[in-house]
Amino acid sequence: MHPDNAPRWTPPADAEEQPRQVRRILRLFRPYRGRLAVVGLLVGASSLVSVATPFLLKETLDVAIPEGRTGLLSLLALGMILSAVLAGVFGVLQTLISTTVGQRVMHDLRTAVYDRLQRMSLAFFTRTRTGEVQSRIANDIGGMQATVTSTATSLVSNFTSVVATIVAMVALDWRLTVVSLLLLPVFVWISRRVGNERKRITTQRQKQMAAMAATVTESLSVSGILLGRTMGRSDSLTRSFADESERLVDLEVRSNMAGRWRMAVIGIVMSAMPAVIYWAAGMALQLGGPDVSLGTIVAFVSLQQGLFRPAVSLLSTGVQIQTSLALFQRIFEYLDLPIDITERPDPVHLDQVKGEVRFESVEFRYDGKGGPILDGIDITVPAGGSLAVVGPTGAGKSTLGHLVPRLYDVTGGRVTLDGVDVRDLDFDTLARGVGVVSQETYLFHASVADNLRFAKPDATDEELHAAARAAQIHDHIVSLSEGYDTVVGERGHRFSGGEKQRLAIARTILRDPPVLILDEATSALDTRTEAAVQDAIDALSANRTTLTIAHRLSTVRDADQIVVLDSGRAVERGTHEELLERDGRYAALVRRDAQLESTS
Repeated sequence: MHPDNAPRWTPPADAEEQPRQVRRILRLFRPYRGRLAVVGLLVGASSLVSVATPFLLKETLDVAIPEGRTGLLSLLALGMILSAVLAGVFGVLQTLISTTVGQRVMHDLRTAVYDRLQRMSLAFFTRTRTGEVQSRIANDIGGMQATVTSTATSLVSNFTSVVATIVAMVALDWRLTVVSLLLLPVFVWISRRVGNERKRITTQRQKQMAAMAATVTESLSVSGILLGRTMGRSDSLTRSFADESERLVDLEVRSNMAGRWRMAVIGIVMSAMPAVIYWAAGMALQLGGPDVSLGTIVAFVSLQQGLFRPAVSLLSTGVQIQTSLALFQRIFEYLDLPIDITERPDPVHLDQVKGEVRFESVEFRYDGKGGPILDGIDITVPAGGSLAVVGPTGAGKSTLGHLVPRLYDVTGGRVTLDGVDVRDLDFDTLARGVGVVSQETYLFHASVADNLRFAKPDATDEELHAAARAAQIHDHIVSLSEGYDTVVGERGHRFSGGEKQRLAIARTILRDPPVLILDEATSALDTRTEAAVQDAIDALSANRTTLTIAHRLSTVRDADQIVVLDSGRAVERGTHEELLERDGRYAALVRRDAQLESTS
């Protein structure tokens, strides 16, 4: 999906949006608050242990060494070693727990986005590039890994360390503490400016990554390679990809360099602070100010150096959080997409579907706007009966078929299955009751057996073979070197068009739906292959309600009822013989087909 076609979402003002977004992010961690409480305890214990060391150092320099108290010296040295050991152990444990929590949150996000997309209507995917969807799940959620696995813990840890260190510094000497913290408000202001800048660049970068992922998905698929080679556009596609990659390079450099000099200035100033402390203490002593012991100065500088790392890290974390808000915003866009087709709170469940299908005053418009694609359709197909829908391209034939399994919902009237509005049925009843074989046959990059078992995961080998025989594809499968274990290849490109269609038919036979939608299932095949596939379709159609959408009329002559659609309206209906006698639209289509066959 090109950025211009992104989900329609208008971000509110940052002042209103960011607090709401932060609260929403925090809610992601709510199921793991017990583990996070443990992390908080570990962080607090680690901070206390860290600030204890400078006080032990002060006692060492001011008391133990000058007074020659070796016993006290040994205890203080042992205390400093123990502090280092405890800090290390606490750090490993908090990393383990926080990383586990972060990965679980990422898992929850990935699953939530995937589940949301699975429930979107077919219309969403017809206007969305596949690479865009993949980029949201892979790049955007993957880009948040550092934030959800370590940033939150780092934020708490560094904040606790900064507070504990400042308290300890005040306890040692409040005057030196004031000197040390004079520039802190300026540093906070700088970091916020850098964070906002990186957030803007990150939004642009993720859009560019999505565009590049879409280009890769489309041009490096089997169909894309075939099209590029046969059209002589391989070099052009490479140049186009290079241009996309070049734009990404620029955005990556800008993202990494945004505010780098300003943050470097903060680091330089904080590194220079010990020199300022030594100078301030020395000048105070020379000017007759309060006497500060050597141990206090060394301990204070040690604390201040200990403050340097978490303070800079805290400022950097703030920048990283600002950057991550752009990623969360893109994920929340997908999670907030409205679901057009939903299951009712108390849906109707049919234990057995007989197969009567009715279209009652059906109207359909895409997105509920524009002219009607279908208008005033009234058709009844009795259980076990057959209906053929024919008409020129764009008449609304496929749309009519898509309404039965609820790939779309009607915008007027209703479609019923066994007298129940399909919108009132549960999804399980629809999935069991209605099967679809379309012109666009989709096969996974998996074995033949796995592709067939997608319809019935617990199917036995005997059931697979029976379905394949009914679809007249079993003999071909067993002739392959690996039989049913043969890997189909992406989109089934290791099989011919007729073989793929028969595999799709075998898959549907295995599902055994009472209602069958055949959406131009043979229109892309040559006459000879069509005849073979048609035999498989006849076997599939036996004893079930069949709705055949056809461009070629040779496949619909024996239907119980034929409906001719034109501009979304049913203009003729009847049997093959009745419609020929009427000498109307259907008869004209038959003559057209006969003329095309005679000239081919």
